[in-house]
Amino acid sequence: MMEREKLGSRLGFLLLSAGCAIGIGNVWKFPYMVGEYGGGAFVLFYLIFLVILGVPVMTMEFSIGRAAKKSPVRMYQQLEKPGQSWHIHGIICLIGNYLLMMFYTTVAGWMLYYFYASVSGKYVGMDSEQVGSFFTDMLASPTVMSGCMIIVVVLGFLILSIGLQNGLEKVTKWMMLLLLGLMLVLAVHSMTISGGESGLIFYLKPDFGRMREVGVPTVILGAMTQAFFTLSLGIGSMAIFGSYIEKDHSLFGESINVAILDTLVAVCSGLIIFPACSAYHVSVDSGPSLLFITLPNVFNHLAGGRIWGSLFFLFMVFAAMSTVLAVFENIVSMCMDQFGWDRQRACFINIPLMILLSLPCALGSNLLIGFQPLGAGSQVLDLEDFIVSNLLLPLGSLVFLLFCVTKKGWGWDNFIDEANQGAGLKIGNWMRPYLTYVLPVIIVIVFVMNLF
Repeated sequence: MMEREKLGSRLGFLLLSAGCAIGIGNVWKFPYMVGEYGGGAFVLFYLIFLVILGVPVMTMEFSIGRAAKKSPVRMYQQLEKPGQSWHIHGIICLIGNYLLMMFYTTVAGWMLYYFYASVSGKYVGMDSEQVGSFFTDMLASPTVMSGCMIIVVVLGFLILSIGLQNGLEKVTKWMMLLLLGLMLVLAVHSMTISGGESGLIFYLKPDFGRMREVGVPTVILGAMTQAFFTLSLGIGSMAIFGSYIEKDHSLFGESINVAILDTLVAVCSGLIIFPACSAYHVSVDSGPSLLFITLPNVFNHLAGGRIWGSLFFLFMVFAAMSTVLAVFENIVSMCMDQFGWDRQRACFINIPLMILLSLPCALGSNLLIGFQPLGAGSQVLDLEDFIVSNLLLPLGSLVFLLFCVTKKGWGWDNFIDEANQGAGLKIGNWMRPYLTYVLPVIIVIVFVMNLF
């Protein structure tokens, strides 16, 4: 039996876990949701739900992973009582990780292409209509879409094939430190743009009048959903890193550290985007196209815009790839546990498999444009995103939660014994009523409202 691999340092664990959480959800989805849902009030509720929903579930994922020392596909079998069926969720976690990457690799490919376009000056000098057409032309090209996706997949698994410490941990550490550095430079630059003040006020000052215009339930549901999506909770993506660490630090404290890093990047992405939009009178509620149509227009007006645009999309590539590497590691680890493969074999088998599974999404906006699974205008990406974000993440989070708090599962005492080992903040017994009776109800409400 192969000895379980370990991470080389606590910093590696924190940056890997944060890297899994930090991704397109922070730097693409979060800013456009802030724009659509009315600004500062959405940000306020998002932060509240991150603390009361996200951090407890993340602590549970880390705890199950660390106690079992197995990947999600095997961890329940290690901890459940004989005759129980919790391990079925382990298989669903494996499917969920594949499903997430089936569309995430394509969107990561968009970031890669826009970085290349910024560096090479492809959209320099274009007017706003031409910038819009540039994004549409990218989506319409099967060669560009599938080519960029393939680069993301091959690069991701090649890095993992080098090893846990020398490949994944080393690359993610450098990438995350560069990401955080780039982010701070871009945020400071954006906040000093003349005319950006109203964008900052929109973003940072809660306006409950605007919240009522959008619809209070809509804003609250959006904030709840984003709190789950941004932390990649519910499909075991965090449990894997719990399985690679020692018991030196309590997991509630570590979850708070990861959530702070994740939130820092999300908040800074807004600090980069909203002042620039305000300075150049660009609509902030343009939805998913905010990044790819709105921002290139801003960079075209900016002094040194090509440099700032290139740095911004490099930041986006790092954010996307940190999640790709983390979730690929989950897939590789589960294949190693399930089939007894070594790391290299698991990586090289998954390269063609992942490319094949990701092709429908990459071709969904061109060759498969006629397939509209969720109604007129929808694509393969929308279907895969719906299944992961609206079904697997909240339901998976509920399974992790119930496994940790009920006698029919692992149980409260086992959970807090594991979570509280080591130095740092502890889970208190006073939290038990909230985690056992209130939090499951909130998750069910999020799930039902998202569904209907």
